[in-house]
Amino acid sequence: MIISAMVIITACAPTDTPRGSEIPDLDSDAMNEFTNDLKQRTFNYFWDVVDEPTWQTDDRFPTRHFTSIAATGFALPAYIIGAENGYVTRDEAANRVLRTLEWLWNSPQGPDADGMTGHRGFFYHFLNYETGTRYKNVELSTIDTSLLMAGVLTTQSYFDGDNASESRIRALADSLYMRIEWNWAREDKETVSMGWHPETGFIEAQWEGYNEAMVLLILGMGSPTHPLPDNAWDVWTSTYEWSDFYGYEHVNFGPLFGHQYSQMFIDFRNIHDDYMREKGIDYFENSRRATLANRAYCIDNPSGFTGYGPNVWGLTASDGPGNESRKVNGKDVTFRTYHARGAANGYIRDDGTIVPTAAGGSIPFTPNESLSALYHMKTQFGDHLYQKYGFLDAFNLTWESKGWFNPDYLGIDQGPIIIQLENYESGLIWDLFSKNPHIVRGLKRAGFTGGWLDEITSAETRVTDTFETFDVNTTQVAKIASENGSLY
Repeated sequence: MIISAMVIITACAPTDTPRGSEIPDLDSDAMNEFTNDLKQRTFNYFWDVVDEPTWQTDDRFPTRHFTSIAATGFALPAYIIGAENGYVTRDEAANRVLRTLEWLWNSPQGPDADGMTGHRGFFYHFLNYETGTRYKNVELSTIDTSLLMAGVLTTQSYFDGDNASESRIRALADSLYMRIEWNWAREDKETVSMGWHPETGFIEAQWEGYNEAMVLLILGMGSPTHPLPDNAWDVWTSTYEWSDFYGYEHVNFGPLFGHQYSQMFIDFRNIHDDYMREKGIDYFENSRRATLANRAYCIDNPSGFTGYGPNVWGLTASDGPGNESRKVNGKDVTFRTYHARGAANGYIRDDGTIVPTAAGGSIPFTPNESLSALYHMKTQFGDHLYQKYGFLDAFNLTWESKGWFNPDYLGIDQGPIIIQLENYESGLIWDLFSKNPHIVRGLKRAGFTGGWLDEITSAETRVTDTFETFDVNTTQVAKIASENGSLY
C-alpha cells in the first residue's frame, strides 16, 4: 500500500469536523499502523465474540440478544484472515471452523415452528444462544443463508490440506451447500422469496432489483443438487434501475451494504454479464460509482446535518440514536434506531447517522476516500468511536450536542471492514472464492465472461477436479449424511 505525504493528527471535538472538499494526504507509516491495528482489532471481535455451545457469531456486542447466521458467514473468512496474518495458527483457525460447520450440519432441521435451526438447507435469520434454535418468530432467511454459505465455501477453498480436520471441513462445506433447496425458495415464481415462516409460508417480498443478493443468485445457479433455473440471472437484471446520482451513472441502490456484501466474496473485476457488458463497465466499477455518489451526497449535505464532510461520510444500514421526529434547520427529520439508511436516485433515508462500515466496506472501490475517512474518524473521535474491537457501529452528531455514539459493535458491519481491507491489501478472499467450482459454475450459468473467469476451465470439469482435490465425493457426502442425519 503506497500512500504519500504526511498527515497532521489533531484532536478535535466531535462536532468540529472540517468541511473542505479535498482528501488529505496520508503518511504511509501512519496509515499502515492504523490499518494493521484496525484489522487485528476487528478480527478479535470475531474470535472473541462467539456463542461457544453453537460456535455461531453474536449479532451484536456488548448488547447480547441472539446470534446471526450472516455474522457467522463473515466470521468464517475472518478466521482465515487471522491465520494468514499470524493472529492465530492455521490449526487454531481450522479447529474453530470445523466446530462451526459440525454444529451447523448437526443442527435440528425441519418444518416445525419450534425447536428448529433451519429447513430445506436454509437457516433462520437469528438463533438463540446455547441451543441455536430459531429466535422468536424470525424468518428462514434466503439472503442470510447465502452470506453464511459464502463464508462456508470460502473455508472449503482455503483448507486444502490432506489431514483429517481439513478434509472434513471440505466435506461438510459441500454437504451444507448441496442440501440447500434454492429452487424451492422460488415458490413457483420467477424470483426468489426473501424468506419463509413455518406459521404463514413464504414472505411476499421477492429478491428483485440490484442489491446484496447477487451472491444468492450465483450460489443458487451454481448448485449441483437444487439449482435455480437458467433464466434466473436475466430475470434478476431485468429489474435493475440504471440512473444518475450526483454525477455518477450506475445501477442504483441506496444503502452501501448492497454494493458490498456480494463483492466481499466475488471478484467482479473485469468479468461481465450481458447487462454490464452493454453498459461498458463491471460490477466493481458500479460499486465504485455508488460509493462516490454516496460520499458526494454527504458532502453536499442537503439537510444540513452536523459534521458531514469529505472525511465524515457513509450511509448504510445501521443502528441509530432513537425513533422520533425533530426539527433540524427548520425541517422535520425522522430519526430511527436500526434502519437501512442510504442515498440513491429516488431513495434518500438520512437522519444524520454515519456508519464507518460504509467507508470500510468500500475500501477496494475507493481506497483513498475510504481509508482517509476511517483514519480521520478514528483520530477525530478517538475512543468515542474506536475501541477494543475497532469501530463501533455508528454515530450521529446532530442528535445531541456532544454527539450520539452507538455503544455496540454489529457483526454484519464488522465483517465488511476486515474482509474488504484484506481484499484490498492481498485479494485473499476474492482469490479463494474464485477457486471454488460452485462459484465458477454459478457465474458461468449467469453468463459472466472475461478476466480471471476465462482463465478457468469449464465449471463441469472443475467440479470433477474438485471432488478429487477436496477429497469430497458422493460416497463421502453420503457417509457424512449417514453419520449425522439425512442429507436430503
